[in-house]
Amino acid sequence: MAITALPPDTDADVARVTETLAMITPRWTARILLALSGPPARYHELAAKVPWLASGQLHSKLTALCHDGLVERTEHTARHVTYGHTDRGSALLRTLPAIVTWAQEHLEKADRPLPAIEQIEDSLTLLTRRHAVAILWVLKSRQDASARALARIVTPHCDPTNIYHPLRQLVADGLVDTDGKREPYRLSVAGEGLGPVLGALSAWAAGQPLGQAVQHPVWGHPQRTSAPRPWTSSQSRPAPAAPSTNGAPQATPAWNERDIFSHAVTARPKVAAAAGGPRR
Repeated sequence: MAITALPPDTDADVARVTETLAMITPRWTARILLALSGPPARYHELAAKVPWLASGQLHSKLTALCHDGLVERTEHTARHVTYGHTDRGSALLRTLPAIVTWAQEHLEKADRPLPAIEQIEDSLTLLTRRHAVAILWVLKSRQDASARALARIVTPHCDPTNIYHPLRQLVADGLVDTDGKREPYRLSVAGEGLGPVLGALSAWAAGQPLGQAVQHPVWGHPQRTSAPRPWTSSQSRPAPAAPSTNGAPQATPAWNERDIFSHAVTARPKVAAAAGGPRR
């Protein structure tokens, strides 16, 4: 059954991207995927890379990632089990640079440089708001739309007033703009800038090469043609050092594991910076 009143192909595309975001947005999931970069690791090796997780938490996260087809559990012997990315899991990691590039350009600035992993987590949180993906798809396709039109398309089987809360949230997040009367709604500059991110996630979810993102019928025409700037994360603030990764090889682009794993988890800024941008 269709979940929106969008054409069948588009409805399926929105559903796949929404499901993909639901896989990787839960807390610590992206960090665990990054910790598995390199050769397959035994449980205790992985646990040493994510020391803030209790053993039971890590086990349940790995079970979920295996169920989603992103991580493979290999039992060599009864006492020798390793975890590593599947091909799909490795391909999904290659969508993360686009997310960091978008975050660095469009998210409001924090009071300290944020590591790449926090940029990813903040961005994913914005994209997993209720009905966010469908609303962004419709506004990109139509240029602008009233709340009533969006309700007919995005939530056709619900009370039309249910669309207002998701719209207010997207406006507050800086992904959607509106005039003083709150209509019509349109994508903000930051919302338009999500093209490479949503195009890459769509290509991955459909089992296509990530290079197909530029051919996406909705998001395949980026506003800028310049090459993306480097997205290696900034130095995070001092914190207790995490255990060594023993020189495991890294994929390109290289993640600075010191920046990813050695910082303390902190609260997001509560006050918007003067520079503006989507709220964290």
